[in-house]
Amino acid sequence: MFKQIELAYDFNALEPNIDAKTMEIHYGKHHATYTNNLNETLKNNAPEFLEKPIEEILKNLDALPEGIRIAVRNNGGGFYNHNLYFDIMGPDAGGKPTGKLLEEIKETFGSFENFKDEFSKAAATRFGSGWAWLVVNGEGKLKVTSTANQDCPLMSNVTPCSCSQGTPILAIDVWEHAYYLNYQNRRPDYISAFFNVINWDKVAKRYEDAIK
Repeated sequence: MFKQIELAYDFNALEPNIDAKTMEIHYGKHHATYTNNLNETLKNNAPEFLEKPIEEILKNLDALPEGIRIAVRNNGGGFYNHNLYFDIMGPDAGGKPTGKLLEEIKETFGSFENFKDEFSKAAATRFGSGWAWLVVNGEGKLKVTSTANQDCPLMSNVTPCSCSQGTPILAIDVWEHAYYLNYQNRRPDYISAFFNVINWDKVAKRYEDAIK
């Protein structure tokens, strides 16, 4: 059975950037629902997939029974995306990455500030609900992209094109439930605040794992 990631911080630990009530609802309701729906769908229709890593399932949605592919795409995506999102945030965070990740960001985007602008634009211009991502693509290079709804860059058959695909190492949720209680329609303000809670050590670890 799939389990939500256990938070390494309290609901109020990300304030004032992300408020405690939003965290409580986002993690305790939205993420929990995606997780429960994913488990129920697989348990009742394809229980053998409960033993597979979620990454493998999302990369190979066509291997699922046709009748549950959409449900697993939506709920499996929601489960995976939120696990990553909650994992790469933390209190006393923000700033810039260091080491190899910072070097690669500078090489790819010209500067950290350029990366921040491109990532923020991807998040701000994602129409409707969805996500913005920093991924390591198939050539081991960094790329900023975005996906709709609960899609993610692992899903080769549902992302718009191969340029959207890769291994995610950083994600921001731009569904309204992620920010509306505190920021209302001011998505850019939420995106700016998100950079204050990014745990770059966690992102760097994901980067190192992706390029191995």
